[in-house]
Amino acid sequence: MAKDKTEKTEKTNVMRLLEQKKLPYTPHDYLATGAVSGVEVAAALGEPPERVFKTLVTTGASGGHYVFVIPVAEELDLKKAAKAVGEKSIAMLPQKELLPLTGYIHGGCSPIGMKKQFPTVLHESAADCESIYVSAGKIGYQVQLSPGDLQKMLPMKLCDVIK
Repeated sequence: MAKDKTEKTEKTNVMRLLEQKKLPYTPHDYLATGAVSGVEVAAALGEPPERVFKTLVTTGASGGHYVFVIPVAEELDLKKAAKAVGEKSIAMLPQKELLPLTGYIHGGCSPIGMKKQFPTVLHESAADCESIYVSAGKIGYQVQLSPGDLQKMLPMKLCDVIK
């Protein structure tokens, strides 16, 4: 049964990158549900919002960029986030700058496969989950994988960065 689902789900670049590293993942699509917000996506997947993570891109006072991967129902605490990456302050990246910087559009941004690798922070609650969901790099698609395998894809640290 699971094999059929894999064959029907469109393969994204994120899925190809995971396969190159031989890391196990389960693809999911929620296109038919019309889910837009992260909490709606979690409901469409039949998962609690604390297991479904969103990818946020920020700019530090130094001009550097940072990626934060946090549960969809939570809000990034900019002060905690700045401290986690050693910046005086950080701000959310303006939406119009997301595509040129990362190669992803708003709503389909994945921590995996950005044009350039930025320092990444995964919320510490991910360590309590056997598997988590992150964007597969395209609106309507998610990949489910272990937090440890996500950390094998890109260097990241675990921190409390939510309000």
